Amino acid sequence: MTDFDLSIIIPAKDGAAYLGTLFRSLLKQGDVWDRTQLIFVNDGSSDETPELLEEFSTWFPHFEVLTNPEATGLANARNKGLAAAEGEHIAFLDGDDWLAPGHLSALLDAAHRLGVDFLRCDHTTVEGTKRVRKSAPMSVRNVPLDPRVGILPVYESTMVDYPYAWAGLFHRRVLEQGILHFPENFMTAEDRSWIWRLHLQADSFAVVDAPGILYRRGMTNSLSRIVDARQLDFIRAFGQIFDLVDADPQAEHFWPKAIRNWLAILDHQINRFGASPAPLRSQLRQGSRTISAKIPAELLREEFVLQKHARQLNVSSYLNDASSFVLEMVK
Repeated sequence: MTDFDLSIIIPAKDGAAYLGTLFRSLLKQGDVWDRTQLIFVNDGSSDETPELLEEFSTWFPHFEVLTNPEATGLANARNKGLAAAEGEHIAFLDGDDWLAPGHLSALLDAAHRLGVDFLRCDHTTVEGTKRVRKSAPMSVRNVPLDPRVGILPVYESTMVDYPYAWAGLFHRRVLEQGILHFPENFMTAEDRSWIWRLHLQADSFAVVDAPGILYRRGMTNSLSRIVDARQLDFIRAFGQIFDLVDADPQAEHFWPKAIRNWLAILDHQINRFGASPAPLRSQLRQGSRTISAKIPAELLREEFVLQKHARQLNVSSYLNDASSFVLEMVK
């Protein structure tokens, strides 16, 4: 039995401007700190983050700082935190976000009551003064469920389309089973195969109502706003998803969802990279064709014909040679 009920992992690079808001929000989480381990992973910061951490560390009884001399990316930083986590439950929080009052207490109460492998919850996006509530796409709440019910249906937003690591709480047993770690050396899209693996391989989950996470969007230094080679990690992410689905005993049920997601995100990324240098667009095309070869050709055909014609035209040259039917259909 661990001494900690909860370990919170917070990776951040150059997050000094936001740390005050984050740590003050943690002080409003209720009577949790005697049994909570706070792990901050300083991922190569060059701002005032180290000095601020010295100050904030005095606010909490169990505060650890792990430092990477150079940035390793969100996935590796989270994994470093997981290696140090001792809690019965584990939560993730990004350094530029914060929590509504009582959020952690509500999640822990639900975790103790339901006893599931992991919990998911809603969040609120914050962009300037605009705040929008975003609901986890599951109407059944506060009861244990088989995680596989969160994958389908194919053409609706489901829990695998809601991959945010910070939107929930995870029991230690999924860490010990080896299904909570993030793919190594991913700079972006690290949570896509991660959420699929949880829903395919964990035994139970629940979506619960909780005060929520406040998630900053629209920041100029966010990787999600930068179009460069790091954004191509989505290709490797889908390669991992396809491997997970293909190895699953119920693969025939889940392939359509995985393929449909691939075509939708590929379409989006092709548009994003439209003004990029030619070598980067070539890398996108070649990588996409390689990963598409993992998809059974007949299943790809079945999903491709269901897409809007504009999407068919956009993605056709990014699919593999084995899918020659694609070129015939879009002529």
